[in-house]
Amino acid sequence: MMLQRYFGSMAGRLFIFLLVGVVASASLALGMANARRQSDLLRVNMVRVVDRTQDLVSLINTAPKPLRAQMLSEGILGLHPLRGTEKIIGPDVELTRLLVTRVGPGARAQQADAATCIQPIRRSFYAHLSCWIISIRLADGSPLELTALTPRADAFWLPKPDALFLSVLTLAVAILAFFASRMAAAPLGNLAQAAQALGGDPDRSPLPEHGPYEVREAIRAFNAMQAKLKEHGLERTRILASITHDLQTPLTRLRLRLEKVDDPALRSRLIDDLGGMQSLIHQGLDFYRGDQAEEAFAPIALDSLLESVVEDAAGGSREAVLARRSGYDVEAPPGALQRCLANLVDNALKYGGAAEISAAFEDEAVRIRIRDFGPGIPEEKLETVFEPFARLKTSPHRSVGGMGLGLTIARSLALKCQAELALANHPQGGLEATLVLRRGLAPSVGPAAVPDAEAPQPGRLAS
Repeated sequence: MMLQRYFGSMAGRLFIFLLVGVVASASLALGMANARRQSDLLRVNMVRVVDRTQDLVSLINTAPKPLRAQMLSEGILGLHPLRGTEKIIGPDVELTRLLVTRVGPGARAQQADAATCIQPIRRSFYAHLSCWIISIRLADGSPLELTALTPRADAFWLPKPDALFLSVLTLAVAILAFFASRMAAAPLGNLAQAAQALGGDPDRSPLPEHGPYEVREAIRAFNAMQAKLKEHGLERTRILASITHDLQTPLTRLRLRLEKVDDPALRSRLIDDLGGMQSLIHQGLDFYRGDQAEEAFAPIALDSLLESVVEDAAGGSREAVLARRSGYDVEAPPGALQRCLANLVDNALKYGGAAEISAAFEDEAVRIRIRDFGPGIPEEKLETVFEPFARLKTSPHRSVGGMGLGLTIARSLALKCQAELALANHPQGGLEATLVLRRGLAPSVGPAAVPDAEAPQPGRLAS
């Protein structure tokens, strides 16, 4: 699976391309070089045969008759008289041209089977020889035919590929291709990771612009897109903040005027409607503050913070309970974490009627679970409700008001705490929000956690 994923990546494809391309190119270049070497060696052999023939002809033409007869019968300089068993293969045009140029007109060369040119020795020996039958005329006009033997031009060419050479070449090219492909694909991998992280953290630092020119251009374009998205988000939240802020003054005047309505029932309904409008405004302001606030991380006594959030949420008909403490401290922006937990508890009370909060150290993280006792959410909508202004049309609690920003604000604040927030339907009914904190975990110095304490019923704060 890992190999399939690697070879499906850009680095893997570059690796295969470089490996096959370089090995094939090197093999082709070696083949062409060998063909050129064979051609040069063949020409050198022909020139040697012509030189020897010219020297022999000069010696015979100037030698006394007794010596001439001995030279013709025994041969000299690698040239031998015909044995009569030579099997002609065909004329050799190139060697004939060289002989005519050096020895004189009438010279001719023919290729012959090397096995028929000399006394039988070993069959494998003939495969490394070339044989020519050379016909010339001496100065007195008498014909002369000789046999010339030379090593074949391809006598030193290996008939099979050199396994060691190919192995070393392939290994060296594979190492080079691996690091080259990795170096080429690394900036694109960083760009892909930055693109994936952009949705969760648009305020992240711009990517450093390094690498090849094309990669730098892509990173520069990505950074420009990130800056535009950030500016767009800031402009959106500024507009929302301006509208919600400006609405507070006329709403306050409207409330003062509503207090003068004589009909108590009508006055109560109108004031309730006005309270719903003010709640919408407060949510808008919270959304703006959560998007803009910059807060440093600091150690937090988590159990104390949970107790404070539960105490603030419980009251009247609202039932909130801290069922379990974690016994751990964490690091987070205090204000952001407090508002995140408060939003989750308020959402549970608003849509589920009651909230049960528990915290525990599990899998190297502190998990805070906030469960309500409502109808839950369809599985396919668990992520949708995190989107701004998203409200389920089928919700039985549409009368509670709100503009669909509670969970959006909670997730935005969770990201600022470097935490994870997810929703799931509880097996026993209701919706459960889980906030996972991993930064700066340390056992609390104060009272110990009570992980095994029996969960109190909603409406009663755990002691």
